[in-house]
Amino acid sequence: MRRHYVLIIFLCLLAFQGINAQDKAGRLSESKPNIIVILADDLGYKDVGFTGSKEIFTPNLDKLANNGVIFKNGYVTHPFCGPSRAGLVTGRYQARFGLEINLTNSPFDMYNGLPKTEQTFAKRLQKSGYKTGIIGKWHLGGSYGFHPNRRGFDYFYGFVSGGHNYFPELTEKYRPLIGKKGDPLYAANEGTKQPLTRNDKLAEFDEYLTTALSKDAARFIKGSKDQPFCLYLAYNAPHKPLEAPEDVIAKYKHIKDPNRRTYAAMIDVMDQGIGTVVDALKKTGKLENTLIFFLSDNGGHRPDKKGYTFADNGPFKEGKGSMHEGGSHVPFILHWPGGNLKTGEFDGLVSALDIAATAVALGKGDTSGKPLDGKNLIPYLTGEKSGSPHDALFWRIETNKAFAVRTEQAKFLLENWGKDPNPKLYDMEKDPYESTDLSNKAKKTRAELAKLWNDWNKGNKANIFLQAGKYQKTRLELYKKLYEDLVKEAEKKKTLIVE
Repeated sequence: MRRHYVLIIFLCLLAFQGINAQDKAGRLSESKPNIIVILADDLGYKDVGFTGSKEIFTPNLDKLANNGVIFKNGYVTHPFCGPSRAGLVTGRYQARFGLEINLTNSPFDMYNGLPKTEQTFAKRLQKSGYKTGIIGKWHLGGSYGFHPNRRGFDYFYGFVSGGHNYFPELTEKYRPLIGKKGDPLYAANEGTKQPLTRNDKLAEFDEYLTTALSKDAARFIKGSKDQPFCLYLAYNAPHKPLEAPEDVIAKYKHIKDPNRRTYAAMIDVMDQGIGTVVDALKKTGKLENTLIFFLSDNGGHRPDKKGYTFADNGPFKEGKGSMHEGGSHVPFILHWPGGNLKTGEFDGLVSALDIAATAVALGKGDTSGKPLDGKNLIPYLTGEKSGSPHDALFWRIETNKAFAVRTEQAKFLLENWGKDPNPKLYDMEKDPYESTDLSNKAKKTRAELAKLWNDWNKGNKANIFLQAGKYQKTRLELYKKLYEDLVKEAEKKKTLIVE
Protein backbone atom coordinates (compact mmCIF):
# COMPACT_ATOMS: atom_id res chain seq x y z
CA MET A 1 0.00 0.00 0.00
CA ARG A 2 2.83 2.37 0.93
CA ARG A 3 4.50 1.72 -2.41
CA HIS A 4 1.20 2.52 -4.08
CA TYR A 5 1.03 5.95 -2.37
CA VAL A 6 4.66 6.66 -3.25
CA LEU A 7 3.93 5.83 -6.89
CA ILE A 8 0.89 8.13 -6.93
CA ILE A 9 2.93 10.98 -5.39
CA PHE A 10 5.70 10.40 -7.94
CA LEU A 11 3.24 10.47 -10.84
CA CYS A 12 1.65 13.65 -9.46
CA LEU A 13 5.06 15.31 -9.25
CA LEU A 14 5.78 14.32 -12.84
CA ALA A 15 2.42 15.69 -13.95
CA PHE A 16 3.02 18.91 -12.02
CA GLN A 17 6.44 19.30 -13.62
CA GLY A 18 4.85 18.66 -17.02
CA ILE A 19 2.20 21.33 -16.37
CA ASN A 20 4.94 23.72 -15.23
CA ALA A 21 6.95 22.95 -18.36
CA GLN A 22 3.93 23.55 -20.57
CA ASP A 23 3.14 26.75 -18.70
CA LYS A 24 6.76 27.88 -19.03
CA ALA A 25 6.75 27.08 -22.76
CA GLY A 26 3.49 28.97 -23.15
CA ARG A 27 4.84 32.00 -21.32
CA LEU A 28 8.07 31.82 -23.34
CA SER A 29 6.04 31.74 -26.56
CA GLU A 30 4.02 34.75 -25.40
CA SER A 31 7.11 36.73 -24.39
CA LYS A 32 9.00 35.83 -27.55
CA PRO A 33 6.72 36.00 -30.57
CA ASN A 34 7.68 34.59 -33.94
CA ILE A 35 8.74 37.17 -36.50
CA ILE A 36 8.40 37.03 -40.28
CA VAL A 37 9.73 39.80 -42.52
CA ILE A 38 8.39 39.51 -46.08
CA LEU A 39 10.18 41.73 -48.58
CA ALA A 40 9.04 42.30 -52.16
CA ASP A 41 11.51 43.56 -54.78
CA ASP A 42 10.81 46.67 -56.91
CA LEU A 43 7.09 46.63 -56.09
CA GLY A 44 5.14 49.69 -57.23
CA TYR A 45 3.31 51.47 -54.40
CA LYS A 46 -0.11 51.11 -56.00
CA ASP A 47 0.33 47.54 -57.22
CA VAL A 48 -1.38 45.78 -54.30
CA GLY A 49 -5.01 45.90 -53.28
CA PHE A 50 -4.57 47.57 -49.90
CA THR A 51 -2.89 50.59 -51.51
CA GLY A 52 -5.58 50.96 -54.16
CA SER A 53 -4.90 48.63 -57.08
CA LYS A 54 -8.04 47.56 -58.93
CA GLU A 55 -6.28 45.50 -61.60
CA ILE A 56 -3.77 43.36 -59.66
CA PHE A 57 -5.26 40.81 -57.24
CA THR A 58 -3.63 40.39 -53.81
CA PRO A 59 -6.31 38.89 -51.52
CA ASN A 60 -3.86 37.36 -49.04
CA LEU A 61 -1.91 40.57 -48.52
CA ASP A 62 -5.12 42.56 -48.35
CA LYS A 63 -6.44 40.31 -45.59
CA LEU A 64 -3.25 40.77 -43.57
CA ALA A 65 -3.44 44.53 -44.11
CA ASN A 66 -7.12 44.83 -43.26
CA ASN A 67 -6.61 42.87 -40.04
CA GLY A 68 -3.36 44.60 -39.18
CA VAL A 69 -1.73 48.01 -39.38
CA ILE A 70 -1.15 49.86 -42.65
CA PHE A 71 1.71 52.35 -42.38
CA LYS A 72 0.61 55.26 -44.56
CA ASN A 73 4.04 56.84 -44.24
CA GLY A 74 6.22 53.75 -44.37
CA TYR A 75 9.70 54.13 -45.88
CA VAL A 76 12.85 52.20 -46.65
CA THR A 77 16.29 53.74 -46.14
CA HIS A 78 17.38 53.83 -49.79
CA PRO A 79 15.67 53.91 -53.18
CA PHE A 80 17.36 50.81 -54.59
CA CYS A 81 18.03 47.20 -53.60
CA GLY A 82 21.35 46.61 -51.85
CA PRO A 83 21.62 49.61 -49.51
CA SER A 84 17.93 49.31 -48.62
CA ARG A 85 18.47 45.69 -47.56
CA ALA A 86 21.58 46.62 -45.59
CA GLY A 87 19.56 49.15 -43.59
CA LEU A 88 16.70 46.72 -43.05
CA VAL A 89 18.72 43.73 -41.80
CA THR A 90 20.98 45.78 -39.50
CA GLY A 91 18.43 48.29 -38.23
CA ARG A 92 21.03 50.99 -38.92
CA TYR A 93 21.28 53.56 -41.68
CA GLN A 94 23.67 52.07 -44.23
CA ALA A 95 25.45 55.44 -44.39
CA ARG A 96 26.72 54.63 -40.89
CA PHE A 97 28.98 51.98 -42.43
CA GLY A 98 29.50 53.27 -45.97
CA LEU A 99 27.40 50.83 -48.02
CA GLU A 100 25.47 52.84 -50.61
CA ILE A 101 25.66 50.69 -53.72
CA ASN A 102 24.50 47.31 -55.04
CA LEU A 103 27.15 44.78 -54.07
CA THR A 104 28.19 42.23 -56.68
CA ASN A 105 28.18 38.52 -55.94
CA SER A 106 31.93 37.93 -55.79
CA PRO A 107 32.70 34.51 -54.25
CA PHE A 108 36.42 35.13 -53.70
CA ASP A 109 36.37 38.73 -52.49
CA MET A 110 36.61 38.65 -48.71
CA TYR A 111 35.96 42.41 -48.39
CA ASN A 112 32.99 43.02 -50.68
CA GLY A 113 29.99 42.53 -48.38
CA LEU A 114 27.96 43.79 -45.45
CA PRO A 115 30.71 45.00 -43.06
CA LYS A 116 31.39 42.64 -40.20
CA THR A 117 31.21 45.53 -37.78
CA GLU A 118 27.42 45.25 -38.18
CA GLN A 119 25.02 42.71 -36.65
CA THR A 120 21.89 41.58 -38.45
CA PHE A 121 18.61 41.39 -36.54
CA ALA A 122 18.87 37.62 -37.03
CA LYS A 123 22.20 37.53 -35.18
CA ARG A 124 20.76 39.56 -32.32
CA LEU A 125 17.78 37.19 -32.05
CA GLN A 126 19.89 34.08 -32.53
CA LYS A 127 21.64 34.95 -29.27
CA SER A 128 18.23 35.04 -27.60
CA GLY A 129 17.32 31.48 -28.59
CA TYR A 130 15.55 32.10 -31.89
CA LYS A 131 15.75 29.77 -34.85
CA THR A 132 16.63 32.10 -37.72
CA GLY A 133 16.25 31.71 -41.47
CA ILE A 134 16.46 33.62 -44.72
CA ILE A 135 14.74 32.40 -47.86
CA GLY A 136 15.24 34.15 -51.19
CA LYS A 137 17.51 37.03 -52.14
CA TRP A 138 20.54 38.01 -50.03
CA HIS A 139 22.50 40.60 -52.10
CA LEU A 140 24.86 41.55 -49.25
CA GLY A 141 28.03 39.71 -50.23
CA GLY A 142 28.82 36.42 -51.96
CA SER A 143 32.02 35.18 -50.34
CA TYR A 144 32.33 32.78 -47.41
CA GLY A 145 32.50 35.37 -44.64
CA PHE A 146 29.45 37.25 -45.86
CA HIS A 147 27.23 34.22 -46.47
CA PRO A 148 23.90 34.39 -44.58
CA ASN A 149 24.86 31.33 -42.49
CA ARG A 150 27.71 33.40 -41.06
CA ARG A 151 25.64 36.55 -40.53
CA GLY A 152 23.17 35.20 -38.02
CA PHE A 153 20.94 32.95 -40.12
CA ASP A 154 20.78 29.29 -39.12
CA TYR A 155 19.13 28.40 -42.41
CA PHE A 156 19.38 29.71 -45.96
CA TYR A 157 17.63 28.72 -49.17
CA GLY A 158 17.93 31.00 -52.17
CA PHE A 159 20.63 32.98 -53.95
CA VAL A 160 23.29 35.45 -52.82
CA SER A 161 23.29 37.52 -56.03
CA GLY A 162 21.20 40.60 -56.77
CA GLY A 163 18.79 38.81 -59.09
CA HIS A 164 17.80 35.44 -60.51
CA ASN A 165 15.83 33.91 -63.35
CA TYR A 166 12.40 32.58 -62.31
CA PHE A 167 12.23 29.32 -64.22
CA PRO A 168 14.68 26.42 -63.87
CA GLU A 169 15.51 26.70 -67.55
CA LEU A 170 18.21 29.28 -68.15
CA THR A 171 16.90 32.46 -69.76
CA GLU A 172 18.44 35.03 -72.04
CA LYS A 173 15.76 37.63 -71.35
CA TYR A 174 17.80 39.38 -68.67
CA ARG A 175 21.54 39.72 -68.44
CA PRO A 176 23.50 42.24 -66.35
CA LEU A 177 25.53 44.30 -68.81
CA ILE A 178 29.24 44.96 -68.50
CA GLY A 179 30.28 47.64 -70.95
CA LYS A 180 28.47 48.05 -74.27
CA LYS A 181 27.08 45.27 -76.40
CA GLY A 182 29.90 43.93 -78.54
CA ASP A 183 32.49 44.97 -75.96
CA PRO A 184 34.69 42.04 -74.83
CA LEU A 185 33.61 42.85 -71.27
CA TYR A 186 29.92 42.35 -72.10
CA ALA A 187 29.01 39.41 -69.88
CA ALA A 188 26.66 38.08 -67.25
CA ASN A 189 28.91 37.63 -64.24
CA GLU A 190 26.62 38.47 -61.33
CA GLY A 191 25.23 34.98 -60.76
CA THR A 192 21.64 35.31 -61.93
CA LYS A 193 21.76 31.91 -63.60
CA GLN A 194 23.65 29.99 -60.95
CA PRO A 195 21.93 27.16 -59.04
CA LEU A 196 20.12 27.94 -55.82
CA THR A 197 21.78 26.92 -52.59
CA ARG A 198 20.56 25.50 -49.31
CA ASN A 199 23.00 26.64 -46.68
CA ASP A 200 26.39 25.83 -48.27
CA LYS A 201 25.19 23.17 -50.71
CA LEU A 202 23.49 23.19 -54.08
CA ALA A 203 19.71 22.96 -53.81
CA GLU A 204 16.85 21.82 -56.01
CA PHE A 205 15.15 24.37 -58.26
CA ASP A 206 12.45 22.61 -60.26
CA GLU A 207 9.50 25.01 -60.33
CA TYR A 208 8.69 28.70 -60.61
CA LEU A 209 11.07 30.44 -58.21
CA THR A 210 8.53 32.47 -56.21
CA THR A 211 6.50 29.33 -55.56
CA ALA A 212 9.62 27.39 -54.53
CA LEU A 213 10.57 30.09 -52.03
CA SER A 214 7.05 30.18 -50.56
CA LYS A 215 6.91 26.41 -50.11
CA ASP A 216 10.29 26.39 -48.42
CA ALA A 217 9.12 29.13 -46.06
CA ALA A 218 6.13 26.96 -45.10
CA ARG A 219 8.48 24.04 -44.42
CA PHE A 220 10.67 26.24 -42.24
CA ILE A 221 7.64 27.28 -40.16
CA LYS A 222 6.44 23.71 -39.73
CA GLY A 223 9.93 22.58 -38.75
CA SER A 224 10.41 25.21 -36.06
CA LYS A 225 8.26 23.24 -33.57
CA ASP A 226 8.18 25.03 -30.17
CA GLN A 227 11.25 27.18 -30.72
CA PRO A 228 10.55 30.86 -31.47
CA PHE A 229 11.64 31.67 -35.00
CA CYS A 230 12.59 34.66 -37.12
CA LEU A 231 12.17 34.23 -40.87
CA TYR A 232 13.30 36.76 -43.49
CA LEU A 233 11.41 35.87 -46.68
CA ALA A 234 13.06 38.02 -49.36
CA TYR A 235 11.28 37.51 -52.66
CA ASN A 236 12.90 38.78 -55.85
CA ALA A 237 9.41 39.27 -57.31
CA PRO A 238 8.42 41.39 -59.13
CA HIS A 239 12.01 42.41 -60.06
CA LYS A 240 13.09 41.79 -63.67
CA PRO A 241 13.28 39.57 -65.65
CA LEU A 242 9.55 39.76 -66.28
CA GLU A 243 8.67 36.05 -66.15
CA ALA A 244 5.54 34.35 -64.85
CA PRO A 245 3.52 31.15 -65.37
CA GLU A 246 1.33 31.38 -68.48
CA ASP A 247 -1.84 30.36 -66.63
CA VAL A 248 -1.41 33.24 -64.18
CA ILE A 249 -0.63 35.72 -66.96
CA ALA A 250 -3.92 34.64 -68.54
CA LYS A 251 -5.79 35.98 -65.48
CA TYR A 252 -4.70 39.48 -66.45
CA LYS A 253 -6.14 39.79 -69.95
CA HIS A 254 -7.78 43.01 -68.79
CA ILE A 255 -4.31 44.62 -68.75
CA LYS A 256 -3.43 45.64 -72.30
CA ASP A 257 0.32 46.06 -71.96
CA PRO A 258 2.05 42.64 -72.09
CA ASN A 259 4.89 43.70 -69.78
CA ARG A 260 2.56 44.97 -67.09
CA ARG A 261 0.42 41.86 -67.56
CA THR A 262 3.41 39.63 -66.74
CA TYR A 263 4.45 41.94 -63.89
CA ALA A 264 0.92 41.63 -62.44
CA ALA A 265 1.12 37.84 -62.64
CA MET A 266 4.44 37.90 -60.75
CA ILE A 267 2.78 39.83 -57.92
CA ASP A 268 -0.17 37.44 -58.01
CA VAL A 269 2.09 34.40 -57.52
CA MET A 270 3.88 36.17 -54.67
CA ASP A 271 0.52 36.83 -53.02
CA GLN A 272 -0.43 33.17 -53.44
CA GLY A 273 2.88 32.26 -51.78
CA ILE A 274 2.13 34.55 -48.84
CA GLY A 275 -1.15 32.67 -48.53
CA THR A 276 0.87 29.43 -48.31
CA VAL A 277 2.94 30.93 -45.50
CA VAL A 278 -0.16 32.07 -43.58
CA ASP A 279 -1.71 28.60 -44.00
CA ALA A 280 1.42 27.05 -42.48
CA LEU A 281 1.11 29.39 -39.50
CA LYS A 282 -2.54 28.45 -39.06
CA LYS A 283 -1.89 24.71 -39.28
CA THR A 284 0.87 24.90 -36.68
CA GLY A 285 -1.13 27.17 -34.36
CA LYS A 286 1.46 29.94 -34.67
CA LEU A 287 -0.49 32.67 -36.47
CA GLU A 288 -1.76 34.35 -33.30
CA ASN A 289 1.72 34.94 -31.91
CA THR A 290 3.55 35.80 -35.13
CA LEU A 291 4.43 39.31 -36.26
CA ILE A 292 4.31 39.55 -40.04
CA PHE A 293 5.92 42.57 -41.65
CA PHE A 294 5.43 43.15 -45.36
CA LEU A 295 7.10 45.86 -47.43
CA SER A 296 9.03 46.46 -50.65
CA ASP A 297 12.76 47.18 -50.80
CA ASN A 298 12.12 50.33 -52.83
CA GLY A 299 9.62 51.80 -55.26
CA GLY A 300 8.69 50.34 -58.62
CA HIS A 301 10.56 51.19 -61.80
CA ARG A 302 10.16 54.85 -62.70
CA PRO A 303 9.02 55.89 -66.19
CA ASP A 304 11.67 55.58 -68.89
CA LYS A 305 12.52 58.25 -71.48
CA LYS A 306 9.29 57.50 -73.33
CA GLY A 307 7.24 57.82 -70.16
CA TYR A 308 6.55 54.08 -69.98
CA THR A 309 6.78 51.90 -66.91
CA PHE A 310 5.23 48.54 -66.04
CA ALA A 311 5.03 49.48 -62.34
CA ASP A 312 2.56 51.91 -60.79
CA ASN A 313 3.84 54.04 -57.92
CA GLY A 314 0.39 55.52 -57.49
CA PRO A 315 0.21 59.17 -56.61
CA PHE A 316 3.89 59.43 -55.75
CA LYS A 317 6.50 61.17 -57.87
CA GLU A 318 9.21 59.19 -59.70
CA GLY A 319 10.23 55.67 -58.59
CA LYS A 320 13.15 53.36 -57.95
CA GLY A 321 16.42 55.28 -57.56
CA SER A 322 14.78 58.64 -56.86
CA MET A 323 14.89 60.88 -53.80
CA HIS A 324 11.25 61.75 -54.46
CA GLU A 325 8.51 59.78 -52.70
CA GLY A 326 8.24 57.14 -55.42
CA GLY A 327 11.74 55.91 -54.60
CA SER A 328 11.38 55.00 -50.94
CA HIS A 329 7.73 55.40 -49.89
CA VAL A 330 6.57 51.77 -50.02
CA PRO A 331 3.60 49.52 -49.21
CA PHE A 332 4.26 48.60 -45.58
CA ILE A 333 2.12 46.64 -43.10
CA LEU A 334 2.34 44.82 -39.76
CA HIS A 335 0.03 41.96 -38.77
CA TRP A 336 0.05 40.50 -35.26
CA PRO A 337 -3.25 39.07 -33.96
CA GLY A 338 -1.90 38.47 -30.47
CA GLY A 339 -0.34 41.89 -30.10
CA ASN A 340 -3.48 43.83 -29.10
CA LEU A 341 -2.64 46.45 -31.71
CA LYS A 342 -4.94 49.23 -32.79
CA THR A 343 -5.55 48.01 -36.30
CA GLY A 344 -6.15 50.32 -39.24
CA GLU A 345 -4.05 53.08 -40.75
CA PHE A 346 -1.11 54.63 -38.93
CA ASP A 347 0.11 58.05 -40.10
CA GLY A 348 3.39 58.48 -38.19
CA LEU A 349 6.78 58.24 -39.90
CA VAL A 350 7.84 54.58 -39.99
CA SER A 351 11.08 53.16 -41.38
CA ALA A 352 12.37 49.73 -42.35
CA LEU A 353 14.89 50.41 -39.57
CA ASP A 354 12.06 49.87 -37.10
CA ILE A 355 11.71 46.20 -38.01
CA ALA A 356 15.01 45.28 -36.34
CA ALA A 357 14.32 47.49 -33.33
CA THR A 358 10.84 46.01 -32.85
CA ALA A 359 12.03 42.42 -33.31
CA VAL A 360 14.95 42.80 -30.90
CA ALA A 361 12.76 44.46 -28.26
CA LEU A 362 10.02 41.82 -28.40
CA GLY A 363 12.44 38.90 -28.78
CA LYS A 364 14.74 40.13 -26.01
CA GLY A 365 17.57 40.07 -28.51
CA ASP A 366 21.15 41.22 -28.06
CA THR A 367 21.42 45.02 -27.84
CA SER A 368 25.20 45.20 -27.59
CA GLY A 369 27.41 46.66 -30.29
CA LYS A 370 26.44 49.49 -32.61
CA PRO A 371 23.20 51.25 -31.59
CA LEU A 372 20.05 50.68 -33.64
CA ASP A 373 18.57 53.65 -35.49
CA GLY A 374 15.04 52.25 -35.53
CA LYS A 375 12.26 52.43 -32.95
CA ASN A 376 10.16 49.72 -31.33
CA LEU A 377 6.81 50.31 -33.05
CA ILE A 378 4.62 48.32 -30.68
CA PRO A 379 4.08 51.03 -28.01
CA TYR A 380 2.87 53.37 -30.77
CA LEU A 381 0.48 50.75 -32.09
CA THR A 382 -1.01 49.75 -28.75
CA GLY A 383 -1.62 53.35 -27.66
CA GLU A 384 1.04 53.31 -24.96
CA LYS A 385 2.86 56.06 -26.88
CA SER A 386 1.39 58.72 -29.14
CA GLY A 387 2.75 60.68 -32.07
CA SER A 388 5.28 59.66 -34.69
CA PRO A 389 8.04 57.12 -33.99
CA HIS A 390 10.47 59.40 -35.85
CA ASP A 391 10.78 63.18 -35.90
CA ALA A 392 12.74 62.90 -39.15
CA LEU A 393 13.95 60.31 -41.66
CA PHE A 394 17.07 60.61 -43.82
CA TRP A 395 18.39 59.37 -47.18
CA ARG A 396 21.74 59.61 -48.95
CA ILE A 397 23.03 58.27 -52.27
CA GLU A 398 26.75 57.56 -52.65
CA THR A 399 27.85 60.23 -50.18
CA ASN A 400 27.53 63.40 -52.26
CA LYS A 401 25.23 62.66 -55.20
CA ALA A 402 21.83 63.14 -53.58
CA PHE A 403 20.09 63.58 -50.25
CA ALA A 404 16.68 63.82 -48.61
CA VAL A 405 15.30 64.58 -45.17
CA ARG A 406 11.65 64.28 -44.21
CA THR A 407 9.72 65.40 -41.16
CA GLU A 408 5.97 65.03 -40.74
CA GLN A 409 5.56 68.55 -42.06
CA ALA A 410 8.14 68.95 -44.84
CA LYS A 411 10.69 67.29 -47.12
CA PHE A 412 13.96 68.74 -48.44
CA LEU A 413 15.82 66.88 -51.19
CA LEU A 414 18.33 66.94 -54.01
CA GLU A 415 17.53 64.56 -56.84
CA ASN A 416 19.96 61.97 -58.13
CA TRP A 417 19.82 62.59 -61.86
CA GLY A 418 22.07 65.65 -62.06
CA LYS A 419 19.72 67.56 -64.37
CA ASP A 420 18.81 70.16 -61.76
CA PRO A 421 21.48 71.02 -59.16
CA ASN A 422 18.97 72.91 -57.02
CA PRO A 423 17.44 71.24 -53.95
CA LYS A 424 13.66 71.13 -53.59
CA LEU A 425 11.42 71.72 -50.59
CA TYR A 426 7.87 70.41 -50.22
CA ASP A 427 5.05 70.84 -47.73
CA MET A 428 4.21 67.20 -46.94
CA GLU A 429 0.98 68.05 -45.13
CA LYS A 430 -0.59 70.03 -47.97
CA ASP A 431 1.43 68.61 -50.87
CA PRO A 432 2.41 64.97 -50.14
CA TYR A 433 2.87 64.26 -53.85
CA GLU A 434 5.61 66.91 -54.24
CA SER A 435 4.09 69.12 -56.89
CA THR A 436 5.16 72.60 -55.68
CA ASP A 437 8.74 73.53 -54.78
CA LEU A 438 8.89 75.98 -51.84
CA SER A 439 12.68 76.16 -51.48
CA ASN A 440 12.81 79.87 -52.37
CA LYS A 441 9.77 80.78 -50.28
CA ALA A 442 10.02 78.83 -47.02
CA LYS A 443 13.67 79.59 -46.30
CA LYS A 444 13.36 79.09 -42.54
CA THR A 445 11.98 75.57 -43.02
CA ARG A 446 14.68 74.85 -45.59
CA ALA A 447 17.40 75.92 -43.12
CA GLU A 448 15.87 73.82 -40.34
CA LEU A 449 15.77 70.68 -42.50
CA ALA A 450 19.28 71.30 -43.80
CA LYS A 451 20.54 71.45 -40.22
CA LEU A 452 18.72 68.24 -39.34
CA TRP A 453 20.36 66.45 -42.27
CA ASN A 454 23.84 67.86 -41.60
CA ASP A 455 23.67 66.89 -37.92
CA TRP A 456 22.59 63.36 -38.89
CA ASN A 457 25.32 63.05 -41.52
CA LYS A 458 28.23 64.14 -39.29
CA GLY A 459 28.96 60.68 -37.97
CA ASN A 460 28.38 58.80 -41.23
CA LYS A 461 30.99 57.20 -43.49
CA ALA A 462 31.60 57.91 -47.14
CA ASN A 463 30.65 55.06 -49.47
CA ILE A 464 33.54 52.58 -49.65
CA PHE A 465 32.28 50.11 -52.29
CA LEU A 466 31.99 50.02 -56.08
CA GLN A 467 28.58 49.91 -57.75
CA ALA A 468 27.94 46.46 -59.22
CA GLY A 469 28.50 47.30 -62.89
CA LYS A 470 31.73 49.20 -62.24
CA TYR A 471 32.92 46.51 -59.87
CA GLN A 472 32.29 43.78 -62.42
CA LYS A 473 34.14 45.70 -65.12
CA THR A 474 37.07 46.42 -62.78
CA ARG A 475 37.21 42.76 -61.77
CA LEU A 476 37.38 41.57 -65.38
CA GLU A 477 40.03 44.17 -66.18
CA LEU A 478 41.98 42.94 -63.15
CA TYR A 479 42.00 39.41 -64.52
CA LYS A 480 43.13 40.74 -67.92
CA LYS A 481 45.96 42.78 -66.40
CA LEU A 482 47.06 39.85 -64.25
CA TYR A 483 47.29 37.65 -67.33
CA GLU A 484 49.18 40.28 -69.33
CA ASP A 485 51.65 40.78 -66.48
CA LEU A 486 52.20 37.03 -66.24
CA VAL A 487 52.82 36.84 -70.00
CA LYS A 488 55.45 39.61 -69.77
CA GLU A 489 57.06 37.87 -66.83
CA ALA A 490 57.16 34.59 -68.71
CA GLU A 491 58.81 36.29 -71.72
CA LYS A 492 61.66 37.47 -69.50
CA LYS A 493 62.49 33.99 -68.30
CA LYS A 494 65.42 32.24 -69.94
CA THR A 495 64.77 29.13 -71.96
CA LEU A 496 66.00 25.95 -70.37
CA ILE A 497 68.93 24.45 -72.31
CA VAL A 498 69.68 20.80 -71.75
CA GLU A 499 73.20 19.52 -72.48
